[in-house]
Amino acid sequence: MSSTETLVKDLVSKYGKSRNSLMPVLQGIVQEERYLSEEAMIFIAKELDLSAADVYGTASFYTFLDTVPRGKNIIRVCKTISCHMTGKDLIIETLEDILKVKVGQTTHDKNFTLLTANCLGWCHKGPVMLINDEVYPELTPSRTTEIVEEYMKNATH
Repeated sequence: MSSTETLVKDLVSKYGKSRNSLMPVLQGIVQEERYLSEEAMIFIAKELDLSAADVYGTASFYTFLDTVPRGKNIIRVCKTISCHMTGKDLIIETLEDILKVKVGQTTHDKNFTLLTANCLGWCHKGPVMLINDEVYPELTPSRTTEIVEEYMKNATH
């Protein structure tokens, strides 16, 4: 039995075999493995007696349930109109310059993935980015640079 299959079985035994268990099981896989592999989604479908299409459809609908491998640090920039009006395009340009990737890409060293998100719930403090689980509101290009350089420094130690 693979480690992914063991993880799925453990999560299903924790959350149950009902359709309502799908989201916590998907979230548990992402937390442990950083993304939902095809293998994991097939195991989940079997364990919960769902179609693989149903599992994939649910996983691909939600922004935070990645179905492709991502970097160690996932940067998500809010793309709502509120953040747009306060300068999110400049923040994205700054991130693309620092990381040498475009939105949707992962750095060659696999340390960072740059994404956008529909809403991070901080509309009153835009522009906003989320790095892993840490929220960074009221960004400026210089503040964004400082934050990312700190993550880069920590990645090399």
